[in-house]
Amino acid sequence: MYLDFFSYSLENLRHRKLRSWLTLIGIFIGIAAVVSLISLGEGLREAIVGQFGFIGPDVLAVQASGLNFAGPPGQAVVTPLTKDLTDKIKSIPGVDIAANRHIVTGAMEFNDKQDIVFAWNVPEGKDRSKFEKMLNIEVSEGRLLKDGDRFKAIIGSDFTNEDRFGKPVRLGSNIIFRGKEFEVIGIIEKKGSFIFDTSIVMNEDVILDEFKADDSVNAIAVKVKDLSTIENVKRDIEELLRRERGVKKGEEDFTVQSPESALQSLDDVLFGVQLFISIIAFISIIVGGIGIANTMYTAVLERTKEIGIMKSIGARNRAIFALFFIESGFLGFVGGLIGVLMGAALSQIFALAGRLALGSDLIQAKASMVLISGALLFSVAVGLVAGIIPAYKASRKNPVDSLRFAK
Repeated sequence: MYLDFFSYSLENLRHRKLRSWLTLIGIFIGIAAVVSLISLGEGLREAIVGQFGFIGPDVLAVQASGLNFAGPPGQAVVTPLTKDLTDKIKSIPGVDIAANRHIVTGAMEFNDKQDIVFAWNVPEGKDRSKFEKMLNIEVSEGRLLKDGDRFKAIIGSDFTNEDRFGKPVRLGSNIIFRGKEFEVIGIIEKKGSFIFDTSIVMNEDVILDEFKADDSVNAIAVKVKDLSTIENVKRDIEELLRRERGVKKGEEDFTVQSPESALQSLDDVLFGVQLFISIIAFISIIVGGIGIANTMYTAVLERTKEIGIMKSIGARNRAIFALFFIESGFLGFVGGLIGVLMGAALSQIFALAGRLALGSDLIQAKASMVLISGALLFSVAVGLVAGIIPAYKASRKNPVDSLRFAK
């Protein structure tokens, strides 16, 4: 019986094509906005988690704050960090290691082609192995750097793709970075992070001697001995930096963050944006629901004679109610289905446009089955709720009055 109701409802909607499509607009625009926005937000969050997922929860990143729209962290800030702060941080109880992070940008040349890349350092001496373990630096080919490796470097796995320089950079290849030639002695294991996959890594003294003109550092990586003490260590570092940099609490020109706190900040921002757009989309869906209710009311009036005939040949109230109720739910389902498909497609298009514009794979879209099914169920629910009163009105019509009313 219900299968007959579905086919009958579909036939009625086909007869009112223009009105049905106009009714669906509010529903599928709202659903498309929700699905595309949340897909982009989830994809972006997952991509960023992938960039920093290799860093353990017992690591703190210290850097100077300021307006830095492009380039490495800590670059072009008013008051950069300096190397002497690293030694002072090492003396704080609970700190295992504190290592300078020097990050420079420049042109890398290979096979008569150039590309702008990042280069960063590993510390020398006793902190080297701890630093490599902290960042989980491993090579798929060759070896890691050693003390005394002057013009040798290890490179990210992306450089082994021939698309970048016309042919792959291999173990033993010579590359030129900012006019200095380096021998490639290792290929970093692919991690899915631009920090590793698209960078050159060299010894600290090489970066300082060849590419740095002052004693500034881009960031300081701090590993604590015991994860349970990380908040105490963080507080002590902040107090040290306030004292050394002459700033008061609340006026800090630096940040001390763990990967978790950075991701939490990202989550807060994404949630705020998603909430704002979702509210707008929700209003659109509600408007769509009102459109469905209006369409169903009109359908009840237009089909008064039809209702009278069905009742005169024995159709019960619940059958009439079910017919109109299913029809409104079907409108919600179709609107939701179009919205889900449109939202998923738009999220992929926007993500692709973002990747092409920025030249980075960081912008992704991820439409989960939970999101798709939830949006679809919500759309059906809106349609069903919108159809309750019209369906009830239809079911309560008197067959004699309906036949007399219809001309």
